[in-house]
Amino acid sequence: MPHHTPLISTIVLGLVLAFVLAAVAQRFRISPLVGYLLAGVIIGPATPGFVADQQLANELAEIGVILLMFGVGLHFSLKDLWSVRAIALPGAVAQIAAATVLGWGLGALLGWDNAAGLMFGLTLSTASTVVLLRAMQERRLIETERGRIAVGWLIVEDIAMVLTLVMLPALAPILKTGAASGASTLDLLEPLLITLGKVAAFVVLMLVAGRRLVPWLLHAMAHTGSRELFRLSVLAIALGVAYFATSLFGVSFALGAFFAGMVMSESELSQRAANETLPLRDAFAVLFFVSVGMLFDPMIIVREPLPMLATLFIIMFGKSIAAFLIVRLFRRPTTTALTISASLAQIGEFSFILAGLGVSLGLLPERGRDLILGGAILSILLNPLTFAVLDRWLAKGKAVIAPEPAAAPAVPPEPAPAPSPTREPIPMTALTDHLVLVGHGRVGRFITGALASQDAAIKDCPVLIVEHNGDVVAKLQAEGKAALAGNAADPELLAAANLPVARCLIVAIPDAFESGNVVQQARQINPGLTIIARAHSDEEIEHLRKHGASAVVMGENEIARAMLRLIPTPSPAAV
Repeated sequence: MPHHTPLISTIVLGLVLAFVLAAVAQRFRISPLVGYLLAGVIIGPATPGFVADQQLANELAEIGVILLMFGVGLHFSLKDLWSVRAIALPGAVAQIAAATVLGWGLGALLGWDNAAGLMFGLTLSTASTVVLLRAMQERRLIETERGRIAVGWLIVEDIAMVLTLVMLPALAPILKTGAASGASTLDLLEPLLITLGKVAAFVVLMLVAGRRLVPWLLHAMAHTGSRELFRLSVLAIALGVAYFATSLFGVSFALGAFFAGMVMSESELSQRAANETLPLRDAFAVLFFVSVGMLFDPMIIVREPLPMLATLFIIMFGKSIAAFLIVRLFRRPTTTALTISASLAQIGEFSFILAGLGVSLGLLPERGRDLILGGAILSILLNPLTFAVLDRWLAKGKAVIAPEPAAAPAVPPEPAPAPSPTREPIPMTALTDHLVLVGHGRVGRFITGALASQDAAIKDCPVLIVEHNGDVVAKLQAEGKAALAGNAADPELLAAANLPVARCLIVAIPDAFESGNVVQQARQINPGLTIIARAHSDEEIEHLRKHGASAVVMGENEIARAMLRLIPTPSPAAV
């Protein structure tokens, strides 16, 4: 076996370094993206030591782009966008335009032509999906109006960037040469019109045939009962559609993968498809960021500090000020405007993809790509500080308007732990002698449905549902049911469930490690509480009992008991 294996060494060293540096970043509450990018810098040509194969890294990154865009399409929600369309659509477009103009202005100061300046500005105009969603989730803002506007804003940016990726190759000759080439307007527009025609044909094909074929294929593979075959079908659809979109229609891998995900999202099995492909998508996404880091020359921060600071200023202040003014123009509260401004004060995935495409098309100088990568790393590092300042300001504002007590009590009570200013406080449920149900998936839904048919003592027991899926919680609340959104292992969320006066806790989520965390905390809160959990193995039963579960139900055991009960008894004649 040959020992010179550049593919294996690139993958292994890239993933190992990405893991180590991402773990360090996570420890300091920094986005793991920074760790991935720094791993690429270490194995890139700009630093001494091992240098990975750049060509192989780029090809691996292409698969990462396909799977990233597939994930974007899989989670694309017209419903979320439609609910905030009045502000997210014009706001995002105006903010992209403002950032593009600022980038173009900086490019002009650096002596670049208009094409390079516009390309530079576009790459600075879009925020990172990963960084924004993480910041929103940490502060429980996804289900608030501020969170919905920020997510809708992000969807509009993603759509704009997908369209840019599609149109850029056709527009590149026009942007580079323009009228100076002496060609007629028709000659310049012909490639653009051909590209538009091909894109339209591909979109029609996907919306007409793909919407029928892809869900049917998923269901057919699911009915085989083979998890491996189902997972393979999802990957084959994602990669196959992207490849054939490029081969047959000449559109980008990104657009093909995006539409594959968007069509697949209409199937009832879309959530399962997302879960099955998540590990592979994450692995190749990491390799994508590592390959981007390999292109970055960190010495540009030393060589060109002023352009670097100007780039960072556009990302963190130029975009944010534009977003703040736009949101306030729509008469939204200052808190909403500041939250969206802080959310957008960074750049990420699409910026890297656009920068790479711009350099390959000759629209963007490599110096511009280095400034973009440096600005991305610095803005992602500084984004948590931006939110920290915002959190302090919001907390201070609430303290100022809070009423002063009339008189201090003679003996001050033991102070309760205040909720973190970085989160929206969760009001404690008013329910007592209630059943707390963690998880409203298949098992949880069966439990709530079956409760209505039980005897009066159980039937009349109030139920509080704790579920991480915000859409499910919103639906439950619309039906008049008591429900809290979030991870049940969060101490603040468990406190809001009022466990000291609860009758019973049922942990119906399938993850035994998360269940063990919930059970352990619940047992500490209420030592006498009846806690029922679910498991999939004897080891999980032991784990949950060790952490304080009163009873653990294993699905396989219950299925076996039910089957045994259904075996007919021997007839008297047979006896």
